[in-house]
Amino acid sequence: MTITAWSVTTGETGMRTQARGLAEAVADEVTEITVEGGWPWRRAVPSPPWPDIMVSCGRRSARWALTAKRKSGGAIFAAHVQDPRRDADAFDFVVAMDHDAIAPSARVLKVATALHDLTPAKLEAAAAAWTQRLTPLGHPLTGVAIGGSLRGREFTTTDGARLIEGLKRVKEGTGGALAITPSRRTPAAVLGQLNEAFGGDPRVFLWDLTGDNPYRAILAASDRLVVTSDSVSMVSEALAAPRPVEVLDLGFGRHAGFIQQLVDRRLIRRFEGDPAPPTTTGPVNATLEAAAAVKALYQARTGFSG
Repeated sequence: MTITAWSVTTGETGMRTQARGLAEAVADEVTEITVEGGWPWRRAVPSPPWPDIMVSCGRRSARWALTAKRKSGGAIFAAHVQDPRRDADAFDFVVAMDHDAIAPSARVLKVATALHDLTPAKLEAAAAAWTQRLTPLGHPLTGVAIGGSLRGREFTTTDGARLIEGLKRVKEGTGGALAITPSRRTPAAVLGQLNEAFGGDPRVFLWDLTGDNPYRAILAASDRLVVTSDSVSMVSEALAAPRPVEVLDLGFGRHAGFIQQLVDRRLIRRFEGDPAPPTTTGPVNATLEAAAAVKALYQARTGFSG
């Protein structure tokens, strides 16, 4: 029997990644559906053929998902990622992060990190594709993933200087190399700082935002990882790689609780440029936790084990 799934979101990249990641982990065939957040919907109205499992993400897609479940006569197993804030009992399964208000139960799983679609196979493939470009750097290799500004909090050149000084201490203290991937959200001024500090260094790879994205390869190939705190998804994906993870805490208030609980659980260390790698308890992959729970509930409901 082939298990089919819908991955339902309102189209934001982070939500698509979370819904698709869980859907791919529990189904053989996945169809992504992008819906409008408002009501009534002018397109993508729920209609058959219905999938076996539906994974929605975000409050704005929850109403569409529950409409689909109702129109299917309850045939769809409906899983939702993030706290839907209302009608949670109407879903067959909800996965939410530890800082969300929803209480855990037999059908509500609380997890430490965000879901994503990063798998060991994808990491292995990315590392293989970048072997000739990253291997000459040598080891120990520190991989660095840099995000950017968020609403209400800029990623400043002061932040950039703090990151660069810490990376220099790690590189000099370990005798190692750096593989740095900024993102398209990284401010131009910070990109300039990175180029000034590391441009031309044969033991530093600094992505210039052209060509293939090295992000996954860096997660896979590095001996330790440093990521910035502006992206919950980026921190969560780093934690899925079997590498010690440090986070440059930029003081984004909306992520403070998330970062602190990871520190408290010794899953990450705040990055301060210590050459000695952190002793952390990862890796952790919330997608696999959620997938196991969905499979168990789906089997209990249908008798099919996949």
